[in-house]
Amino acid sequence: MNKLTLIITALVLFPLSLMAEPQWAYPKFDPKHPPSGIDLDAPRSLPGSDKTYNQREIDDDLNPPDWFPDDHPEMPAIVSNSTEPVKACTACHMASGMGHPQSGHLAGLPVDYFIAQIADFKSGVRTDSSGWMNKFATAITAEQARAAAEYFAALKPLADWFKVIESDTVPASYIGESRLRLRYADGHEEPLGERLVVLPQNEDFAISKHPYSGFVVYAPPGSIAAGEQLVTTGGNGTTVACSACHGADLNGMGNIPRIRGIDPLYAVRQLYDFQSGNRAGAMSVLMKPTVEKLTEGDMLAIAAYLASLEPGS
Repeated sequence: MNKLTLIITALVLFPLSLMAEPQWAYPKFDPKHPPSGIDLDAPRSLPGSDKTYNQREIDDDLNPPDWFPDDHPEMPAIVSNSTEPVKACTACHMASGMGHPQSGHLAGLPVDYFIAQIADFKSGVRTDSSGWMNKFATAITAEQARAAAEYFAALKPLADWFKVIESDTVPASYIGESRLRLRYADGHEEPLGERLVVLPQNEDFAISKHPYSGFVVYAPPGSIAAGEQLVTTGGNGTTVACSACHGADLNGMGNIPRIRGIDPLYAVRQLYDFQSGNRAGAMSVLMKPTVEKLTEGDMLAIAAYLASLEPGS
C-alpha cells in the first residue's frame, strides 16, 4: 500500500473533525519567554546520584544524562546515545521511560505495540506533532526499534508521577526552548479556564531531567468525576467504556497499552489525533467509535481522570 492510498484510507476512516486542535495540549516554544538565567557550564547534581552534568550536557539530545545507571537494565545504544538525525530515546523519554508532557510515556509499553507505532510513524499513518518521531522512524533499523521496545517494556511505570489538582486558577507559566512548561518567577496566578496545565513538581529537577521527578496537573473543577463517568460507563453513548479494550483495571491487555496513570496532555493529543486522522494505523480503527463524539471538554475530563489513577505494576 503506497502513501497516497494510506492517506486516502485515513481520511475515509477518520474524516476531519470540526473540533479545533486543543493547542494547550501541544506544547510549543514561546519565543517571548523570560531568559532562563541558567549557567550552562555550571555543574549540576541530583540527590542520590554520584553523577555531575552541566546544562549543556543535560540538553545534549545525542548523549543525554543517565543520573542513576544502576537503577535500570543495560541500555541499548539507541536508547542511551545516538547520531543525527536520531535523538537518543532517553533525551525525551528519560531512563525511567516516564517522559515529560511534551513527549510521552514509554515505561511498560508492550513490545509489539511499541514496534507497531514505530512502523506507523515510518509510513506516515501516525503523525507526530513535532515531526521528530516520523523522521526518527525512517532512520532507525528494525533491530534498533526492537531493542528500544524491549528496554522500555521491562520498566515499571512510576507511582506518584502525577498529582491532579482541580482549581479555577493556576500558577502563570510559559513554555521554554525544551517545551517544558515553567512557572513565572513572580509566582502570580491566572485563570485556568477550560484546559489542563501540567507543571513540574520540582522545576530544578525537571530542567535537569530527573527520571523520577513528576508533575502537578491543574484541571477545572469537576473534571475527574466527569472523566470517570466517560471512562467507566461511556457517558450514555458519548464514548465506549475504556475497559473493553484496555482491561478492567486500565493497565492494558496483550498488545493494548496501559492508559491508567498516563500523561494527561499526551492522552488529549492521542484522542484528538485519533479523531482528526493524525493517527490512522491498523490498530487505530478500534478507537474510531471511542473518539468520534468526544468534545474537547470530554477529552480534558478523560485525561484528568486517567492521570489521577496510579499506574499498575
